[in-house]
Amino acid sequence: MPQDQYSEDSKEEGNFFTTASEKIHQEFDLNIYGTILPTQIFGEVLIGQENANIINVSSMGAYHPMTRIPGYAGAKAAVTNFTEWAATYFAKSGVRVNAVAPGFFQTPQNHDLQFFPDGTPTPRTKKIIAATPMGRFGKPEELAGAVLFLADPSSSFVTGTVIPVDGGFHCYLGV
Repeated sequence: MPQDQYSEDSKEEGNFFTTASEKIHQEFDLNIYGTILPTQIFGEVLIGQENANIINVSSMGAYHPMTRIPGYAGAKAAVTNFTEWAATYFAKSGVRVNAVAPGFFQTPQNHDLQFFPDGTPTPRTKKIIAATPMGRFGKPEELAGAVLFLADPSSSFVTGTVIPVDGGFHCYLGV
């Protein structure tokens, strides 16, 4: 994991210069190619179907690159850009293309990054909560609400939109 900022004094392993290119390739393979390929396959099938839409998953890392994850942030920015491109491409076909951009959620997958074994928050968790105006992590069902809105026919004039689901993280500068 790279350090937060460059420093000549830092001898820490895992800085930007030692980040393996394979890790960056993995992030792009998973995130952008994992978005483009299904769109190619399913997009053609969706043309002409009622309320056809594609909902991608971007990230807060697409809006504001977060420290220590340059490959992930770049790949998610590409997902946001591709979502907007695909919305324009499919617009006259009747297929809508949107995305959700999750902020920080408390899930089993990231629990060990957010909390120590004794249940106390990690320093990163404290930073995240301090930078989230709602002062908490999101719940999976809150992300599902945005997805359900985008999938519903009542949003039939919504395309090319990326909806932040982040407790205000994307718009808070902390000052």
